[in-house]
Amino acid sequence: MSTEVKTGPRERLLEAAATLTYRDGVGIGIDALCKAAGVSKRSMYQLFESKDELLAASLEERAAAFIATLLPEAGDGRSPRARTLHVFEQVERQAGAPEFRGCRYLSVQIELKDRNHPASQVAHRVKSQLTAFFRTEAEQGGAADPDLLARQLSLVFDGASARAGIGVDSLPGLITPTVAALLDAADVR
Repeated sequence: MSTEVKTGPRERLLEAAATLTYRDGVGIGIDALCKAAGVSKRSMYQLFESKDELLAASLEERAAAFIATLLPEAGDGRSPRARTLHVFEQVERQAGAPEFRGCRYLSVQIELKDRNHPASQVAHRVKSQLTAFFRTEAEQGGAADPDLLARQLSLVFDGASARAGIGVDSLPGLITPTVAALLDAADVR
């Protein structure tokens, strides 16, 4: 008796959308998505109103895991400085993987350009969560201007992720000292 769990067409479409759009971009066609998922176009349109809706649902499904892999656990006893550095250590670790293409949420926003696109809205919300984390840690760490520091940290996160994602920079030895310098300048403990 097999213990393998069969996934349904919806799950296969979500997985295909996540995999193919991360690797090839949001311009991937419906035919390629359906072929990769082993689902007919008719079935796809029965499950999702449009490719846009499929892409948004795929991003939404992965949002919690994305945040969980980056952020430290609440109340872990570390200082705000250490908690902030933890995020960038995770990015550095992820960037070492050969399949790393940068932050999928940033990529979607850049590729789509349309802030009203359903996938852009999901990506914006996820990226806002990360900035809010930085702001909270900056405030708790004693930064004079937590909003500015949070925006600066988001800028470093996105820039480092993008540069590593396109293979023009290696993050070890670059990202942690950069973030540490920002934290030092803001006197975050």
